[in-house]
Amino acid sequence: MSGARMVRVAAVQIAPDLDSRDGTLDRVLAAIAEAAGKGVELIVFPETFVPWYPYFSFVHPPVMTGAEHIRLYENGVMVPGPVTEAVAAAARRHTMVVALGVNERDHGSLYNAQLIFDADGTLKLKRRKLTPTFHERMIWGQGDGAGLKVVDTAVGRVGALACWEHYNPLARYALMAQHEEIHVAQFPGSLVGPIFADQIEVTIRHHALESGCFVVNATGWLTEDQIARICPEEKLRKALRGGCMTAIVSPEGAHVVPPLTQGEGLLVADLDMGLIVKRKRMMDSVGHYARPELMSLLLDQRPATPMHMTTAPQTSAPGNPADERDDTDRVGDGASDQRIAVVRSAAS
Repeated sequence: MSGARMVRVAAVQIAPDLDSRDGTLDRVLAAIAEAAGKGVELIVFPETFVPWYPYFSFVHPPVMTGAEHIRLYENGVMVPGPVTEAVAAAARRHTMVVALGVNERDHGSLYNAQLIFDADGTLKLKRRKLTPTFHERMIWGQGDGAGLKVVDTAVGRVGALACWEHYNPLARYALMAQHEEIHVAQFPGSLVGPIFADQIEVTIRHHALESGCFVVNATGWLTEDQIARICPEEKLRKALRGGCMTAIVSPEGAHVVPPLTQGEGLLVADLDMGLIVKRKRMMDSVGHYARPELMSLLLDQRPATPMHMTTAPQTSAPGNPADERDDTDRVGDGASDQRIAVVRSAAS
């Protein structure tokens, strides 16, 4: 549409460095610099790309994954920390919005986290995958509703979901209701074979249509040498091939440019933001096409926390037994039901 705002975006299909977090980070920074040379304003990397997606958990039984799981901990990303500082600096240097998937380490747990940095380097969003899928449940903890947010960035309103979260219609609707303009989707790729790529394509194209937004999706890639290293058994290696569908989709559900399904590469496209209104004037799923008096979504955005504390305020004269009470002083805004009760007597 003439006169509409244009945004240049990139989706990266790339292999990690399976030896070190810093090696993978170097690949992230190099891709950002390459995209900057092409005038890119938003770049999207694959799911948990830093240090790498836990492909090992898909092809090995749990009893055999201990060493690799520990190595993932050792290479995990602290938020904030050195990785986020480096990516923030690159975003700021190149005036680029960056969406990066990481294995976030939070003390004794790992989480599938999606990070969105604004063009000034500010970390606008850190969210955790709500429910890890199948083999991932041995690897990551669960996220909460605090991350189901759409954030304002230099390229517009951006929301994000990881992999099979796109099969959760309520999670997607939460982002629709916040009027996302660009949706960041991230998948591991190099899994299951062509059927996985087909499923990704159906899912992201449907979300674009239903939400009336653009979808920028990045999937990972593994080389044959990496596949052999992860899975010594040849008969299982087919589980780590195919499944790539790096794509950029318009609000009309069409590919803006042909998708990338093989090899490494940088998929670049210009988004005509006027297409959002063109789609939504016909079907706005959270506006004129909605029936909120019949159907609506309740979202709990309180961050989960494992502990609440209770103390008794000193409001009465000492020695009065009637003043013994149990008042709640929350630590954080968590939705967890676990509590530690600290009851103090005014007589003590």
